[in-house]
Amino acid sequence: MKQIAESIRDRFMKLGIDVPVEDIESRLDELITKFKVPSNEAQRSVINYFLKKYSIPKNEFYVRQAEPQLTKIVDITENGQWANLKAKVVQLWENTHESISQVGLLGDETGIIKFTIWKNAELPPLEQGESYLLRSVVVGEYNGRFQVQFNKNSSVEKLSDPVEVGGGDFTPAAREAELRNIVDLVGNQWATVRGKVVQLWENSHESIEQAGLIGDETGVIKFTNWASSELPDMEEGKSYMLKNVVVNEWNGKIQIQLNKSSSIEILDEDIEVGTSSFTYFGAMIDIQTGSGLIKRCPECKRALVKGACAEHGKVKGEYDLRIKAVLDSGTSTQDALINRELTEELAGISLDSAIAMAADALDPGVVLDKLKHELVGRYYTVSGHRLDRYILVESITPRTSLDRELLNEMFAELGVE
Repeated sequence: MKQIAESIRDRFMKLGIDVPVEDIESRLDELITKFKVPSNEAQRSVINYFLKKYSIPKNEFYVRQAEPQLTKIVDITENGQWANLKAKVVQLWENTHESISQVGLLGDETGIIKFTIWKNAELPPLEQGESYLLRSVVVGEYNGRFQVQFNKNSSVEKLSDPVEVGGGDFTPAAREAELRNIVDLVGNQWATVRGKVVQLWENSHESIEQAGLIGDETGVIKFTNWASSELPDMEEGKSYMLKNVVVNEWNGKIQIQLNKSSSIEILDEDIEVGTSSFTYFGAMIDIQTGSGLIKRCPECKRALVKGACAEHGKVKGEYDLRIKAVLDSGTSTQDALINRELTEELAGISLDSAIAMAADALDPGVVLDKLKHELVGRYYTVSGHRLDRYILVESITPRTSLDRELLNEMFAELGVE
C-alpha cells in the first residue's frame, strides 16, 4: 500500500503539489481495509479527494502530465496498479458486450497483454497496428492473468514512431505463427493449429460466422470465426490448417479466434481426434428447449431459428434429432449434447417417425414431449469430450439398476462410508 501511496504522491509532485504520503496512505488504508473498496477504486477516490482539496482540474492531472513515467508490460505485476504505457495495438478482437468499446492485445518490446476499453471511458477507438502513449490505465487480474483497463481517467495519444513488439514486428502478416498442438495452447498468443472440426454449433449472432469445436490428437478446443474475417465456412468432420489464429482465455477456458489475419487451408487427411473422454453417471432430470425435432441449414448445418439461418436467411431446412439433456449425480449436474444417432437408439424413435409424429399433430413439440416422457427420470452413464459445461456424448448407457460398484462411487461422493 505504501508503494501505491508513493506513486500517487509522485503524480501530484509533477504538478508542484506535495501531498504528504502519510495522508494518502491513511486514506487508502481506510477505504481498502475498513470499507473493502477495490484497490483501483480506492486509488481513484483518493486522487479525486486531493484534486478537490488542492483545486486541481481533473483534466490537468490525468491528461496534461508531461513525460509520464512509463511501465513496461513485463513489469506489470500488481493488481490495481496504475500505469502509463507505450505500446502497439497487436490485435483487436470482436466484441459483443454492450459495456465494452474495444478489447484486444497490446504489445511492447517486453511482452503482450490484454486490454479492455470501457464505453463509459469515452475514448477514441484504437487502430490495429498503430502505436500509442496510453496514460492512466488500470491493471486488473482475471484467472491469474494481468490485463489493462481504460476508464474515464485514461487518455490515448497516437505516436508517430512505431513501438516494436517482442523485439520485432509481431504482425501475423510478417511471419507465420508457430504450429502448436491444442493441448499446448495458452492465452494471449498467436498460433497455427491443424485439426478436425468435431462439431459446429448453432449460432444466431450476426458478428459470428461460425463457432464450434476443433480437435487434434492431443485435445479439443472451442473456435470462433468472426464474420469480419471474411473466411470460408468449414464443414463438420473435415480437417483444416488454421493459420495465425489468436489464442485467448475466457472464464478459465482456452479458445481460438479467427480474424482477418487468419487463413483456412483444407487438408487432404482425416485427423484423429484425441480419445481422452469424460464419463458421467446420473439421472436425466431435464431435456431442454431446442431438443427433439429441429431443422438445420442445408449449407452450414446451423440449427434454424424461426425458419431462418443466421448466415443464409430463409432456407428450406433439413430435419434432425438431438437432445440437450441435464444429468444429476446427486452431488452435481452436467449438461450433455446427444446427437441424432444416439437419440434414435436411446428413445427408440427414428427421424422419419419423428417427422410423421409432428405432421400428424401439426406440432413438432410432440417429439420433445415423447423424449421427456421416455427418458427423464432414468439413470444413464454418458461418455464423450467435455467442453465448458457440455459433454459431447459419444456413448450413452441406460442403467436399469445400480450395481455395487456404482453405489460405492455414489457413496464416496456423498462422503458416506
